[in-house]
Amino acid sequence: MLNASVNTNVGAMIALQNLNKTNAELQTAQNRINTGLKVATAKDDGATFAIAQSQRASVASLDAVKDSLARATSSVDVAMSAGESISDMLTQMKEKALSASDTSLNTTSREALNTDFKALLDQIKKTVNNAVFNGINLLDGSLPNLQALANSEGTARMTVSAQKLNLGGTIISLSSAASFTTATAAGSLLATIDSSINNLSGALAQLGTSSKALEAHATFIGKLQDSITAGIGNLVDADLAKESARLQSLQTKQQLGIQALSIANQAPQQVLSLFK
Repeated sequence: MLNASVNTNVGAMIALQNLNKTNAELQTAQNRINTGLKVATAKDDGATFAIAQSQRASVASLDAVKDSLARATSSVDVAMSAGESISDMLTQMKEKALSASDTSLNTTSREALNTDFKALLDQIKKTVNNAVFNGINLLDGSLPNLQALANSEGTARMTVSAQKLNLGGTIISLSSAASFTTATAAGSLLATIDSSINNLSGALAQLGTSSKALEAHATFIGKLQDSITAGIGNLVDADLAKESARLQSLQTKQQLGIQALSIANQAPQQVLSLFK
């Protein structure tokens, strides 16, 4: 049996300790409900917080990867659009050269065809020079390739080979000065135009493959980002249903603790009865 004392109230001290503990647990539950996180700071769980922060950095870095892939995809798509237009123009040029190779055609008609032919040549040059996205031109030979980020560490790249479509080049071998004044000259251009069309088709196929690869990788990066985000949630997110039930329990416990402390504080007054 404890000694009756007005100086030291052991019961009140024990009740206060338990009440303080309950209040601390109640504050933790309220913080989890307010933030939706069971690990909101390093104080909650240092190891888990460190892991979560590292993964959050990866998620943020993957945003940069997605942006890089999007820019590269747009650059390739612009190049493909220009290349397809050039292919159509080469087809038109073949048609005009073939028509001009007809020996029964009069000079006036052949000159008109040659004028259209040269206009298409000039349009090819303009198309190549204007196939620019974000300062990047994959068709004019200004850069050998385009590289996009492939991972969050920046250690991997996806490379797209540029396709030089300048007139008189290895793909479009047709000279920028090509023209015809006779049926023979027009006929001699047909083989060169055919070769250019075939080479351009191969170049467009490579660009198409690169565009498809960029889009596929961008889809993968999006899924990877979602998976990492879900993993972070598994580590730090609070179970709000569980925390709600715990909050109700702690509030009841807090009220009981206050009553217990009140009862314990009344114990010294009982000493007065001993002196009546």
